[in-house]
Amino acid sequence: MLSFGVDLITFFDPGFWGVENEEQVIALGKGEPLSFWTRMLDTLQQSGMRGIELTFSPFSAADLIAAYGSSEAAGEELERRGLVIAGGFFADIAIEGGLGDPEREAKWLADGETLAKRIAQWGGTSMVIGLPMRASWDAEPPIFNDLDAARLAASLANRLGAVTLRHGVKLALHTEAHSMFCQPRDVDLLMLLTDPVYVGFCPDSAHILLSGGDPVEVARRHAERIVTAHWKDATGPMPVRIPIDKGVHHAHRPYFCALGAGSVDFGGWAQVMLARPDLEWAILEIDAVPDPLKEIRASLSFARTVPGLCAVKAAC
Repeated sequence: MLSFGVDLITFFDPGFWGVENEEQVIALGKGEPLSFWTRMLDTLQQSGMRGIELTFSPFSAADLIAAYGSSEAAGEELERRGLVIAGGFFADIAIEGGLGDPEREAKWLADGETLAKRIAQWGGTSMVIGLPMRASWDAEPPIFNDLDAARLAASLANRLGAVTLRHGVKLALHTEAHSMFCQPRDVDLLMLLTDPVYVGFCPDSAHILLSGGDPVEVARRHAERIVTAHWKDATGPMPVRIPIDKGVHHAHRPYFCALGAGSVDFGGWAQVMLARPDLEWAILEIDAVPDPLKEIRASLSFARTVPGLCAVKAAC
């Protein structure tokens, strides 16, 4: 039976922390980890949300351990609050790039295994990864997301999936808009090239929509590979021909909106997910909002109106 969780990127808005920018959010999380995590966990407990998807620092597994002193103590704190780790987002590959570099890939495999061990220790079952961003459409010379590039990504994903699976954690590829795994063709290609025993799928409804795809159709086409999914809404597709640089993720945000306020067909989306009786988590991803408590509660409230979701734990 599905349970709801939330990705901790929800808490990345400087307004929630009373600081001026995201760099200061990071500094606060690193400098005062206990108070930082206590405030987040307090908010999650009040919201009625049960599951947590860890993400990049200062919202990572290492940061959670720094806050409470050990992975055991962190686990006890989560249990005391009725919260659980649903999984983690391993962001290094998407952030750093460099597929095919032996030293960098060796580091990703080692760090990915460390994260998988921690996720498993806290009862989580999935590790989500993003792939590097595409080059801008006007790059000179052009850099194509072709079969050779896809083979490099598939090779790494297969090897990383084999490592995480040793610890009972399933790897899932995330459909980040403007990355090399975003458009429907990209998804079909990487699903074909990766081994389904080791590599699963994390469809993100908003990012698929931003990339010009139909989230329900893309998810349905690879439903048997879904390990977890990000439930997120958007107003519609974005232009393909925009600069793909350090600001591209901020360029996405004006297109994101509250669940139910955009163009995603969540009735169809829920049907795909509920057809998988072994699927554990529905991750409500809310990008960097100043009032996480309000937005999480609103997302849960909307979920209760989606046909079929009374079957979801804590939804009705």
